[in-house]
Parts: sequence; structure tokens; C-alpha cells
Amino acid sequence: MKTLTKLFLILTLGVTLIQAAAYEKDAKYRTIKVHISAEKPVTAGTNTLHFSITKDGKAIKDSKVSLKAFMPAMPGMPAMVSKVDASYLGNGVYEAKLNLAMSGTWQLHIFIAPKKGKKSRVKTTINF
Repeated sequence: MKTLTKLFLILTLGVTLIQAAAYEKDAKYRTIKVHISAEKPVTAGTNTLHFSITKDGKAIKDSKVSLKAFMPAMPGMPAMVSKVDASYLGNGVYEAKLNLAMSGTWQLHIFIAPKKGKKSRVKTTINF
């Protein structure tokens, strides 16, 4: 009975850790690092993404962060673009509700505009 209980606890813990974040990705530009995460897998439609942004290891606080996701035109399909501003949640974490019209590879540009200093752009992709 003890072995069965231990096995059940191990399986429960394993499933819990797997479900911690359904989507995670890291992007970098020079000394700026962006950790992108979502509680649910990224799908066509509206997705809630969280961005943890650091520069030189310190959280970037209270900056204007905006996103541009785009998929270039392909034969028989026009180009698609989705733009959104992120809201600041605190401690260098931002949230954005990004609408992706269809599955595939989307180019994602994250624009970071601090109140003082230079603007930055971090580029990455989202593929689903």
C-alpha cells in the first residue's frame, strides 16, 4: 500500500510540473532578455502571453512594451499582422493578449520603450 501511495504522489507531482507553463520561450537582444510564457498552448485566436524582461540581469520596470506579430504573404494568402500594447503587471512582468489568425510560424517583434534611455526591439518567432 505504501508503494502504491508513493507511486501516486510521484505521478501527481510529475503531471503538476508538466502543466506549469504550456508555452515558454526565451529571446535575447544584446543585454536584454525576454522570457515569454503562457498558461495554455498557443493557438489560433486570442492568446494571453506574459513577458519577463530584464536588462543586465535587472528587471525592466514600467516601460512601454508593444508587440507586433506578423506572417508574410504566401501564394494564395495575404500577409497578416497583429499589433498590441502590453500592460505592466509589476516586477518586470508584462501581459499582452495577442490575436493570431491562423497556425504556422509568426514573426514576433517586442518593442521596449523605457521612460529614459534607448528603445529596443527583440525579435523571435512563435510556431504552432
